[in-house]
Amino acid sequence: MARVVLFNKPFGVLSQFTDKGTEGSPRPTLSNYIDLKGVYPAGRLDRDSEGLMVLTDDGKLQARISSPKFKKPKTYLVMVEGTPSAAQIDQLRQGVTLKDGPTRPAQCEEIEAPDLWERDPPVRYRKSVPDAWLKLTITEGRNRQVRRMTAHVGLPCLRLVRWSVGGWSLDGLALGEWRLAGQ
Repeated sequence: MARVVLFNKPFGVLSQFTDKGTEGSPRPTLSNYIDLKGVYPAGRLDRDSEGLMVLTDDGKLQARISSPKFKKPKTYLVMVEGTPSAAQIDQLRQGVTLKDGPTRPAQCEEIEAPDLWERDPPVRYRKSVPDAWLKLTITEGRNRQVRRMTAHVGLPCLRLVRWSVGGWSLDGLALGEWRLAGQ
């Protein structure tokens, strides 16, 4: 039976087990948090994004989770700069055309600020520029797709937290913690 690990990735952590980047001070990786052998990330989450990562020891399951052809929904809580208009939200719902082609339609709604952990470092705050939160669900997973989509409609992303992948979510999972799915 496949093992599925749910991990709440902090800001600044690479979504891989080793840092093959620049020499000098190594950046934090999954190995700083997860001590299980034989599990691998099913998809990526940018270093400057936070939230749910799913890892597994089953290659076929890994492909079903991460491949856009299986249309597994991924829900993000997105702090954006500005006040979203109905037209901007509607654009995201219809899908937008990015440099690498049109996106699939997304589910999108403005939400109240969620009760999340403090981010380290904190999001910069500017009194003169309002911000808002969106709940955005996509069924793809292109490189930095959510950030590019919100920027495309004039709402730059300030903070991005992946809340769920398919039926798995961050419910009850503290920042930097992991658990086996079903536990």
